[in-house]
Amino acid sequence: MNEPRPQRVALVTGGAVRVGRAISLRLAEAGFDLVVAYRSSAAPAETLSAELSAMGRRCEPVHADLADARAAETVVEAARDGFGRLDLIVNSASSFEPARLLDVDAPAWDTVMAVNARAPHLIVRAAADLLRAARGAVVNIVDLSAFQAWTAFPHHAVSKAALAHLTRVQARALAPEVRVNAVAPGAVLRPKGWSAERWQAVARLAPLERAGTPEDVAAAVLYLAEAPFVTGQILSVDGGRSLGRAGAEEEDRG
Repeated sequence: MNEPRPQRVALVTGGAVRVGRAISLRLAEAGFDLVVAYRSSAAPAETLSAELSAMGRRCEPVHADLADARAAETVVEAARDGFGRLDLIVNSASSFEPARLLDVDAPAWDTVMAVNARAPHLIVRAAADLLRAARGAVVNIVDLSAFQAWTAFPHHAVSKAALAHLTRVQARALAPEVRVNAVAPGAVLRPKGWSAERWQAVARLAPLERAGTPEDVAAAVLYLAEAPFVTGQILSVDGGRSLGRAGAEEEDRG
């Protein structure tokens, strides 16, 4: 007789709003219970918890400011104390602040790097024993700024490049027990403060000539969470935008 599959548990940082919320919902639909870390989204976190409870899933919201190094232990202990195991970490929380490069001072630089690059390392470090015991997985959320020079978001871009490489380092260091991958979304959710016209112009840059959705990212996360022979990879979910602008090759030859 086959033993029943243990109840799987996922930790999603930034999991109460925007793309993180879509990831949380998709994982719950796939049968995961959840620890959802949030900083300033207490009400959305409680709403999400109620929704997941109605789906028959457990959800433990935990408040944590990932700019504080001690927060990593806080969120991992929520999983350890509440569930006794951890099968998946999705590092989705992110700072996304526009600035001109020469206006980025040391405090601004350090805060973005702390949230976007240091926290994913510290969380995985704190949870390594749980992940190894579960032969679990990590999915880091980067974006196209990891590979492109986004001068409007310079410290963000550098931090995401760091997270992309951290993904590869973690995959090497934690193998064979733990798999580590990343998803790099393109235009899937309009940033706050952007006009519809600006958003549509960016979306049309992709070969598919349209925006994606947070659910597209969530589907990619679930794939990587359950792909047993995939590690150290970064999956772009961008409608082909990372291929470059249509017609650029003809312009280069001209």
